[in-house]
Amino acid sequence: MNTGRNLILFDTGMGTAKAFGPTTGKLLDNIKAAGIDPGQIDLVAVTHAHIDHCWALMSDDAKPNFPNAKVTISKTDYDWWTDEAKLSQGGWLKDFVAGARKHLVPVRDRIAWAEDGKEVAPGITAMFSPGHTVGHMAYLINSGSQSLVFTGDLCHHQVLLLQRPRLEFAFDTDPKQAVASRMRVFDMIAKDRLPIVSYHFPFPGIGHVTKQGEGYLWHPAPMKMVL
Repeated sequence: MNTGRNLILFDTGMGTAKAFGPTTGKLLDNIKAAGIDPGQIDLVAVTHAHIDHCWALMSDDAKPNFPNAKVTISKTDYDWWTDEAKLSQGGWLKDFVAGARKHLVPVRDRIAWAEDGKEVAPGITAMFSPGHTVGHMAYLINSGSQSLVFTGDLCHHQVLLLQRPRLEFAFDTDPKQAVASRMRVFDMIAKDRLPIVSYHFPFPGIGHVTKQGEGYLWHPAPMKMVL
């Protein structure tokens, strides 16, 4: 997002990790193809510290991929996912924590904590929405009379978890808290008719939601064939 004052990247994807398949980790190539030098990015707004959201902060040779960027994430999430004691628990949690430490600890001196209801940059407000992780943040983007919500991982499926938002998702740290956050934020989004960008919805993940029964209905934005 280019505000004219800041060049902001929301989440970084998986870097070179292939735990979710061979087609991930295209972010750096794609932003370069779009004519953006990673050194131009001055803020990386991280929703949470999972593998597919912050694992491209550092390169494989331990250098920052975005050398001039400040990073914002909730202190709650940072502390939980960089806790060295969790490395003894094994399984996927150990891998997630090790990866979070690899990508977040080296940029600790450039982190500004995201706090609920406060701007991380002019026009970009953090929205505390815990459950998927203990400190998950969505971001409300305002520009003049227009607004957009970057929902992060509030919802992982545009049908299952929207139409039946009380379903629990296996990778939520606190599934019941995640349900409460999902319904609170999506109630607001539907009521205020705010467009959203959702990380896990079908590409490009841009559209609206409306209230329907106990849940919500996804209305993807139509593809623009002419730029």
